[in-house]
Amino acid sequence: PGQPVTLRAVAADDSGCLFQSCAHYRADSRGELHLGTDASHGGDYTGVEPMGLFWSLAPAGMEKPYQRLVPRSTGAPMKVEVLVHQGHSPPGAMPGPVVAKAEVQRLFTAPGVRRIRLKEGVVRGSLFLPPGDGPFPGVIDMYGDEGGLIEFRSSLLATRGFAALSLPYFDFEDLPRVMKELKLEYFEEAARFLQRHPKVKGPGVGVIGTGKGAELALSMITFLPEVVAAVSISGCSSNTVADLHYGEMTLPGLRFDMKKVSVSDSGVFDIFEALDDPTNPANSPSVIPIEKAEGHFLLVVGEDDRMWKSSLYAELAIRRLRQHGKENFELLSYPGAGHRIDPPSTPFCQVALDRVLGVPVLGGGESKAHAHAQEHSWGKIQEFLHLHLG
Repeated sequence: PGQPVTLRAVAADDSGCLFQSCAHYRADSRGELHLGTDASHGGDYTGVEPMGLFWSLAPAGMEKPYQRLVPRSTGAPMKVEVLVHQGHSPPGAMPGPVVAKAEVQRLFTAPGVRRIRLKEGVVRGSLFLPPGDGPFPGVIDMYGDEGGLIEFRSSLLATRGFAALSLPYFDFEDLPRVMKELKLEYFEEAARFLQRHPKVKGPGVGVIGTGKGAELALSMITFLPEVVAAVSISGCSSNTVADLHYGEMTLPGLRFDMKKVSVSDSGVFDIFEALDDPTNPANSPSVIPIEKAEGHFLLVVGEDDRMWKSSLYAELAIRRLRQHGKENFELLSYPGAGHRIDPPSTPFCQVALDRVLGVPVLGGGESKAHAHAQEHSWGKIQEFLHLHLG
């Protein structure tokens, strides 16, 4: 009873990189700890945070910094060892003797969820189907300029009753290796495939995207009648980086001006000011004409996003919709949250190695506020998709 202890969590990613977190607690009068009601007094977080050991996982001292703990394979659970050490030891210090330990498994796929690898015409990816006969609301899920196939959000959506298509659009199998230019026809084919799937409820499908994927979600709901609901997480209201073609139409991509990038003494790149200004009239051809969309928007932003000005871009999108007499949107704006707002308890990563630039880039945010934004938005995203997809 009353004993001071340090709780530690230790996990490894698919490449064997170790992540850890710690927090200081004091046992109650029965010598027990209840993370749902007991407060941490120090370590990587303070206060009552039942999942704090998970969202504060960060690369261990001997590992390369700025790595992100993202499950590459959704079939196997993430194994997290939780240890109780005597006394309070600060993060990074040698902890005291172990008095108890247990392994916790974090599952990303519920029993009965099916994963189907996709080669359908030009479309690539993975389709996750919930157990049962359906039909289920259909959602296309996309991430940003890191490329490749990222499946964990799709498998979690399928676990929550959605038919979710994890859609890569470059740097995967026979897709283009780099994101030079994009054709909306690729995304149209994916939307039609999902809409026609016998397990998918009609008449329309939804789309959820983060970063570049968010902006593609806005273009899809604008130009593709199959898409009736779009969740934009930390997106831009203009097309960026790669030109987007659809038939005869082209939305040029706003560019990054590397002269506007600042680098801290520790070598972290801040690209917040580097994207061309979407409000500059010269850049108006890049604006996505979202007022043409018949469906509904959910805009999710972190007010401390340092990757780019997603709060401003959400304001611009809302202003554009209102100028055209539209109120078909909801905004979730989170103080203290950074760029990548993922499903709950995904470890917070203020600075992450950029796959394209190969350097650490500031994503912004503060760990506790970001964790709470992830938890709150995840429930709201599911509500929004159920409301508009049935």
